[in-house]
Amino acid sequence: MKSVILFDGVCNLCNGFVQTTINVDPQGKFQFAALQSEFGQEILTKANLPIDKLNTVILYDNGKIFTHSDVPLEICRRLGGFWRLLLVFKLIPRALRNRLYNWVASNRYRWFGKSETCMIPTPELRKRFL
Repeated sequence: MKSVILFDGVCNLCNGFVQTTINVDPQGKFQFAALQSEFGQEILTKANLPIDKLNTVILYDNGKIFTHSDVPLEICRRLGGFWRLLLVFKLIPRALRNRLYNWVASNRYRWFGKSETCMIPTPELRKRFL
């Protein structure tokens, strides 16, 4: 199984993040699943995260789970190329990065809105969604 990015399927910011990742990942290194999906709920349970509070994107890779500000940095690391330059943000202590991440996450619906339903991928992208 490829690395899976789990996201809040009704969050417009999260859907934008997924669309951007798809566009910069033409090799298809990542698959995607909504946190609200059966797979997403299973991973939240494994990570001891509440299944009803969808406040972080998750990167799941063969049993290893990344959350909060570690997710975009790990994605950049795996994408390689110039994306690795963004790893400079790892110099910022995780507690500070996560504080900023949580502030954005707690305001994401207000700033970016939310959809009534999860994103429906195009037929050519369906194979990348679980």
